[in-house]
Amino acid sequence: MSIKKRQLSKYAQDFIDDAFFERLLSKPAQSKALVREIIAKALSKQALTVEETSVLVAVDDKDMLEEIFNAARELKQKVYGNRIVLFAPLYIGNKCINDCLYCGFRSSNKESIRRTLSFDEIAQQVVALENVGHKRLILVYGEHPEYDANFIAESVRKVYETKSGKGEIRRVNINAAPLDIEGFKIVKDSGIGTYQIFMETYHHETYEKFHPARTNKSDYLYRLDGLSRAFEAGCDDVGIGALLGLYDWRFELLGLVNHALFLQQNHGVGPHTISFPRLQPASGIDTNTGYLVNDDDFKKFVAIVRLAVPYTGLILTARENPQLRKDVMAFGVSQIDAGSRVEIGGYTECGDAQVMEKEQFVLGDIRSLDDVIRQLMQDGYVPSFCTSCYRLGRTGEHFMEFAIPGFIKRYCTPNALTTLTEYLVDYASPQTKIVGDALIKAELGKFQDADTKNKVIDRLEKIKTTEQRDMYF
Repeated sequence: MSIKKRQLSKYAQDFIDDAFFERLLSKPAQSKALVREIIAKALSKQALTVEETSVLVAVDDKDMLEEIFNAARELKQKVYGNRIVLFAPLYIGNKCINDCLYCGFRSSNKESIRRTLSFDEIAQQVVALENVGHKRLILVYGEHPEYDANFIAESVRKVYETKSGKGEIRRVNINAAPLDIEGFKIVKDSGIGTYQIFMETYHHETYEKFHPARTNKSDYLYRLDGLSRAFEAGCDDVGIGALLGLYDWRFELLGLVNHALFLQQNHGVGPHTISFPRLQPASGIDTNTGYLVNDDDFKKFVAIVRLAVPYTGLILTARENPQLRKDVMAFGVSQIDAGSRVEIGGYTECGDAQVMEKEQFVLGDIRSLDDVIRQLMQDGYVPSFCTSCYRLGRTGEHFMEFAIPGFIKRYCTPNALTTLTEYLVDYASPQTKIVGDALIKAELGKFQDADTKNKVIDRLEKIKTTEQRDMYF
């Protein structure tokens, strides 16, 4: 199959310099004074350069590593408070013309059961998600001619129009193949939130190895340029990511930081989210890459990303086991999925067992949404389904308002408490409701501004005693 030349943005350039990254990573550990100087810069909420990030990567002294972790905890608390945003993935179709060697949906995998949800089936999945309390979804698509911009846009509209009882989906994000500018415009008009495009690996030779020639995904520059085309089309919320385990995690970290800086410098907006899933077993794939990332290195990776890109949400998926998710939430992660199924039709058809032939990869955390929420609250977090910033225009450049003192208290915490109360009233188990009521009481006690506190209390009472919902600040 020949790949025709495709449209690039006016910003298109290959800004990943493999040799430069490798030189940085070959340098020995630097002085403690320099490391602390870089940590101080991060704590002042300034993005780090690639060179500065590489200095943190090189740290191997146990005490200095602990300083990095402590700084990441402090920065996360400053920017995001103790909220954890919750969402669920909804896989729409797993037909794919690519043959990525790490993916259960690869075109040559004869074990994979191929399917695309009809619009009625999409509605059935959404109802199932709404009936347990979800408010935020990410729709996932293979790369296939059937999944063009119009199909993606129509499926987004179907999700938004599907409501069950008090349930509704208030934000739909997208994880799909890169589009041309007109395609991004079509999808943007359907009301999406974030459009995610993962490079998978930023290392050129590795990218070529895992993405066979003459497939759409083999075009490195077209994929790297995808989010610039999204910006040209008017999208102002984008997400980047790398699949850890294909190449050296340290290189991928520098690639993500450099990508974030490129977007900020050229479009005035960095990525809204950064994802860093680790390679997991899947149907028909070999995970023996030689670069699998152990838990200690993974924790170091998350802490450094938190410091390097202060305002970007960090997403930790249910690929990871519950204990590891708990560990890294403390010093970096701000969003997680919960109650997730990654099979096509998984929310209504698969029961409790995972079906490898229907899913892209194996999940490590298969707890229910209610179980995850209860554990989060027991650990001192406020689970949030908030979507107010996206619906009130606090996106793109305005997302940087997280730097403004009081932003968390003025908007984030009140909205987290109202959406949590909705969950507790409408969906929570009795055990979770008890834990939640105690947490909300404690959080209300932290408010110093009496006017804001009274407004929050009033809204919480309306949620508990009336049919009013979706009251956001």
